[in-house]
Amino acid sequence: MKLFKTAAAVMTGVVMGTAALADDVIVGVSWSNFQEERWKTDEAAIKAALEAAGAKYISADAQASASKQLTDVEALIAQGADALIILAMDKDAIGPAVDQAEAEGIPVVGYDRLIEDDRTFYLTFDNKGVGRIIAESVKAIQPTGNYAIIKGDKGDPNALFLLEGMMEVIGDDVAAGTITIVGEAFTDGWKPDNAQKNMEQILTSANNEVDAVLAENDGMAGGAIAALEAQGLAVPVGGQDGDHAALNRVARGTQTVSVWKNAGDLGGAAGRIAVALAGGAALSDIEGAVKWSGGSKGVEMNAIFLDPTPVTKDNISAVIDAGHIAKDKVCAGAMDGVAGCN
Repeated sequence: MKLFKTAAAVMTGVVMGTAALADDVIVGVSWSNFQEERWKTDEAAIKAALEAAGAKYISADAQASASKQLTDVEALIAQGADALIILAMDKDAIGPAVDQAEAEGIPVVGYDRLIEDDRTFYLTFDNKGVGRIIAESVKAIQPTGNYAIIKGDKGDPNALFLLEGMMEVIGDDVAAGTITIVGEAFTDGWKPDNAQKNMEQILTSANNEVDAVLAENDGMAGGAIAALEAQGLAVPVGGQDGDHAALNRVARGTQTVSVWKNAGDLGGAAGRIAVALAGGAALSDIEGAVKWSGGSKGVEMNAIFLDPTPVTKDNISAVIDAGHIAKDKVCAGAMDGVAGCN
């Protein structure tokens, strides 16, 4: 059975004695595409956790290139990494990097995106749950009509997990004909400009008859909203990541929900897990780890899933109180009735 851990549970321990084992430990982080806003927050949390444990941080940015990521991992290993945290650009192309790490005796944390390999520790949020929340939030406002789905990069397993969660919410309505999916498209690199082009094509094919949009992250939600606004349309749009621009859109009423995955919690957990594994802990020894086999290949892995938080106009104060975003930034131009702004 699939279990989920709250961030607080993961924050409390990971492995006893981790800090004592961290002297001279080097943790290498391979980022798939560091230009996305949210990864800056993740990095800060990873760095803080490593610094607290006395470990050193090194990193590389693959710049959305699966082939460069393999070279990056080689370089991190050459720099003396004792553990690796990998945000994979492509779930299949990353395999040789895991092979090389194993050959060098270096443990790997698959960060946020699945690397379906039992030699890696999988740390992420409940992405299927995120998809459910996006769909539930949009459906609550627009329970029927024409839906568009803006999916993430086809090489990222999260795109399918999110879609599965969305379909758990709207699948019966689609079958009954009360909701019609008038267009859906994968978005290369999760890039907003590609999402905008996808949304423009969907609007053209549907003669602008789109009543709601399920976007799999906030950047793409912004791209979709730009395409809608260019046609004079304002419909419910959901996204995720808690991007600052998206949270302001929620406050202004142009985006319905941003599912916030507290990157500080995820990054902090990753840093502590990496240090523990570098110190000799087995994957199954990590506190809070559960057995999970929900990937497309059914590989059983050790994993931790953190709980996401939906942010709507009714609870924007949560991200302000957590220090994720300043009140003046999220509340600029806010509509009436936004909790934490008015």
